[in-house]
Amino acid sequence: MNDNKKQYLSIGSFKDLTIFRERAIYRFFEMLPGIFIWATFAFAIFFSWASPIFVAFFILAFDLYWIFKVLYFSIHTRSAYRRMKEHMKRDWLAELEELPPRKLEVNGQSSAVSSSDLWHLVIVPMHEEPYDVVHPAIESIAGSRWPKERMIVVLATEEAAGNSAQVISARLKTEFQDTFPNFFITTHPSNLPGELPGKGSNERWAGIWAKDNFIDKNSIPYENIIVSSLDADTVVYPHYFSCVAYHYLTCENPLRSSFQPIPFFINNIWEAPAISRVVAFSSTFWHTMNQERSEKHLTFSSHSMPFKALVDIGFWQANVVSEDSRIFWQCFLYYGGDYRVVSLYYPVNMDANVARSTFGTFKNIYKQQRRWAYGAADIAYFLFGFLKNRKIPKSLMWRYGFYTIEGFFSWGTYAILIFVLGWLPLLLGGEAFNATILSHSLPRVTRVLLSIAMVGIMSSVFLSIVILPPRPPRYGRWKYVAMVLQWLLIPITLVILGSFPSIEAQTRLMLGKYLNFWPTEKFRK
Repeated sequence: MNDNKKQYLSIGSFKDLTIFRERAIYRFFEMLPGIFIWATFAFAIFFSWASPIFVAFFILAFDLYWIFKVLYFSIHTRSAYRRMKEHMKRDWLAELEELPPRKLEVNGQSSAVSSSDLWHLVIVPMHEEPYDVVHPAIESIAGSRWPKERMIVVLATEEAAGNSAQVISARLKTEFQDTFPNFFITTHPSNLPGELPGKGSNERWAGIWAKDNFIDKNSIPYENIIVSSLDADTVVYPHYFSCVAYHYLTCENPLRSSFQPIPFFINNIWEAPAISRVVAFSSTFWHTMNQERSEKHLTFSSHSMPFKALVDIGFWQANVVSEDSRIFWQCFLYYGGDYRVVSLYYPVNMDANVARSTFGTFKNIYKQQRRWAYGAADIAYFLFGFLKNRKIPKSLMWRYGFYTIEGFFSWGTYAILIFVLGWLPLLLGGEAFNATILSHSLPRVTRVLLSIAMVGIMSSVFLSIVILPPRPPRYGRWKYVAMVLQWLLIPITLVILGSFPSIEAQTRLMLGKYLNFWPTEKFRK
């Protein structure tokens, strides 16, 4: 990609473009997700009135499709979980040390990299998280089996967080400076021009600081460094960094690959309200299943990638909300489609969404889901990128484009179509339709099909019990009963805490009412 095209890697919205035609195209792409959603609802209402028989058959076909999709989800989730359990039993460091050096092509020259040459740069962005959230995260990194002399740990704080963040970070450095020879604290300044305050701009500041102040000064080759971006609540298992390094030295193209673990939202699962637990487990199972779909996989939240690729693209964008998925598209477009995500089948533990009250938790879950759904902004970014870089194979464009757009579309529509659309022909179809046998059979058949699908969803109950961390002594055995009964809330979570925030996020994009980054509150009882 030439210099003229590289500038398009930093687009945050259509406002960053200066040519009217390009602004119009990008703005249209921003509107697409919302247009698809609202057009679907409009057509559903109109045809339920104009052609209720057609809609009735569509409902039955859609319910059958959803059953197959739930079955697909369940099978792949269980398959990925079994593979994850196998990966957790492996001694990744021992296997890594037995690998021969890997030859990497860097700037037209061949470079041999062995396990003893590899470094891990670990960036932990921190905003207003309390000490008892960040400490377990740093402690888990300290407890990893990777040699600490080949780790660079950067605790990335925000100036906007005030003095409390500086006090906590200084305390953590005092506690862990003997463990990590290279432990640094960065402070991202507030109100820098062209930046959107948030995780991406903080990571960018920390990454550039580490490059300029340690990596370049110590002449460490970029291809020898793996960078991991870990949310402040991320607790890694002892072999995480060894697992990443092993995949780095054995995957098809290390310098063109990101490495995605499975986020398990279980750090504080016992103290979370039921509604939060259902959302946390649902998200965990979704990301577990995605490990089986590497050809469609995008980076999410805590993940790892080559430092060389990060430098090539100019680090994280500082003007976007969903930097975790955007970093994949930056690399994908920069390398002309020659970039992929490698599934690690290895977990990292994170927090379920918990606030100081049940209502506060409910509100924060909604905001978190809305922020995640705002990742639909990537659709305009990569569609515009495809237009600017014609070297990307069209097969990749169609594959990634279809699955990404369909994913956000289904997030906003499927639950509502399943639980609401089935009644529209009965309400709007008129007397002629209500007198047919089909009208009397539709609710019953729909209930049967949904019941079958719900049985598939309820199969997740067993897995949710299996992955629970040890039960704290303050909770009795009755809590396990609550862990089972909580799944009765699934219709509420799918619609109110699934479809609704997704619809709002994509509607905001459609109307140009852009979101700012909202940091999820971290609270431990």
